[in-house]
Amino acid sequence: MTKCHLISSALFLSLFITCNSCTQTPKNPEKDNTTQKLEVATPTFNADSAYWYTKKQVDFGPRVNNSKAHIACGDWMIAFLKQYADTVYIQNCELKGYDGKILISRNIIASFNINNPQRIALAAHWDTRPWADQDTVRKKEPIDGANDGASGVGVLLEIARILQANEVGTGIDIILLDAEDYGQPDDVAPPNEDSYCLGTQYWCKNPHVKGYKAEFGILLDMVGAPNATFTKEGVSARYASPYLDYVWNIANEQGFGQYFRNDVTAGIIDDHKYINEILGIPMIDIIHRTSDTPSGFGAYWHTHQDNMSMVDKKTLKAVGQTLLYTIYRFDANKGI
Repeated sequence: MTKCHLISSALFLSLFITCNSCTQTPKNPEKDNTTQKLEVATPTFNADSAYWYTKKQVDFGPRVNNSKAHIACGDWMIAFLKQYADTVYIQNCELKGYDGKILISRNIIASFNINNPQRIALAAHWDTRPWADQDTVRKKEPIDGANDGASGVGVLLEIARILQANEVGTGIDIILLDAEDYGQPDDVAPPNEDSYCLGTQYWCKNPHVKGYKAEFGILLDMVGAPNATFTKEGVSARYASPYLDYVWNIANEQGFGQYFRNDVTAGIIDDHKYINEILGIPMIDIIHRTSDTPSGFGAYWHTHQDNMSMVDKKTLKAVGQTLLYTIYRFDANKGI
């Protein structure tokens, strides 16, 4: 998911999570971040595969914590990633929801080139919203979460397959975060913005590798909608501006400017906020933002319209190919 609450500049609330389980700044902040148009061998992103991986998740049913669908989908993703990654970490934890419910959760981390300290973190959440609170019907029923959750994971699973087949020296961590979408509904008081991103908050305080750091990170959230528009979101601009510009320049250079807009939009509560603020890893958020709805998200957001009709192969291609160019160009240049 992604949260409808906008971030105020004074928002630095304490985190309260019960769990049991298993600042880094850019090196050259003054550097011109216009991408160097070098001929770098870059694999082709297969949007058909990413679409299939997205649909596979949806076919399990809503991936709500403590459900059979959630367990089955998690097991499938772990088995899939073990085929391609050098190491897969499974972070089991019990997280407390805003309503006191204990959420059996799993963060899943697939790592490539584990001995290289120079790393890129790629993240998405894999759980789904337990209720359609932005809908007008069946508001208490869980949503499919095809775009909000599954699309980002689908792109990253295809990235994992490609990384195994096409050598890259940089360390890459694909981080599938759980319990992101169990956030407090708007009609429950008092507001509790930190009720979202529970798996991320736990991972930030208990990283899969002690002292984990990455050069930068990219979060994918709602990256499959037809004609999606990805804006320069406020938290990304605040904490990771050089990397935001770097990725956006690459996207435009590769012909994906219709998706990657230079519009600046307000900061939002999403997984990257906690990764920036707790771990100090500069992370940007590639997320569909629009001025056409009161929430700033697509009309499908947190409704039953968020089904496979909200996932388009062209959008998956734009995001996936941009990520691949980012990874392989960074690797060739040993930095941005």
